[in-house]
Amino acid sequence: MNRRAALAALSLALAAFAAPALAQPGYPSRTVTFVVPYAPGGLPDTVARLLGQKLAEKWGQAVVVENKPGGNGVVAYQAMATKPADGYTLLFTDATMFNVNPHIYDNLPYNAEKDFTHMALAVRAPLFLAVHPSLPANTFGEFVQLVKANPGKYSYGSSGLGSMHHICMEAIKAHAGLDLVHIPYKGTGQSIPAVVGNQVAAVWSAMPSIAGFAKEGKLKLIATNAPQRTGFAPEVATVAETLIPGFDYAPIIGVSSLAGLSPAIAQKFAADVAEVLKDKALAERFNTLGIDPVGGDGRAYDAELVASRARYEQAVKQSGARAN
Repeated sequence: MNRRAALAALSLALAAFAAPALAQPGYPSRTVTFVVPYAPGGLPDTVARLLGQKLAEKWGQAVVVENKPGGNGVVAYQAMATKPADGYTLLFTDATMFNVNPHIYDNLPYNAEKDFTHMALAVRAPLFLAVHPSLPANTFGEFVQLVKANPGKYSYGSSGLGSMHHICMEAIKAHAGLDLVHIPYKGTGQSIPAVVGNQVAAVWSAMPSIAGFAKEGKLKLIATNAPQRTGFAPEVATVAETLIPGFDYAPIIGVSSLAGLSPAIAQKFAADVAEVLKDKALAERFNTLGIDPVGGDGRAYDAELVASRARYEQAVKQSGARAN
């Protein structure tokens, strides 16, 4: 066999070997697990369950949601680290693990920029500032004035140290010079009952956790952290228009794998997410929850994280938050 024929034979052999790895036919062929680094009931958990149901219908395979709260995703990462990067154990979260944790943990067990493959940008959803009805403030401007006039008197709850809810309020505190006490809880399952029960005066939350209470008059919504008012609650003013121009801490929710995932699986997953997000019933359900479907691929998710990285770093430094 001459050199050219040998090279041709080698190329064919390599192509035959690589084809199954690239094509990954039949993915997924078994149960896919979404690991959510928060307790049930919050925004990432709600989106994971609704989207997972539609993906299960499309794939004909089960989608299981596992809640692994703790350390803003550190516990979730540790659970994932024992699994292969094969597309069957995926991280479903907001940007906290990637843009906040590196600045509050001294010994983070993962590299936020190198240890993950971002697969899909699923949704974007604003947070709303919810206050107890007894609080003598009906607008965000009145809230700021009230807190300023009573330093140290009022407190706010969050889903934990370094959570989106915490960092968002700390950015406001730093800008306005507010003395507002932070009470960290273990997820919205604790922080929302705390504000409803008037144990804290306020809390930032996505709509799924507070919609029922707001409708029943048990909470007042006085601000949103998105750059523009939302169609779901157009009467609620933004922090950007009221106090801090350009203010934007609305969470994005995306899906990631550990690094090393096949690009073909990542691309198929992103395409499937984009397709099911167009489902009319799912879109209407998200709309009622104040959630905006996006359906971007891994590059879109990565671009969003990069664009917001400096903003979150600054907010963390302003807050002085440290986890260890």
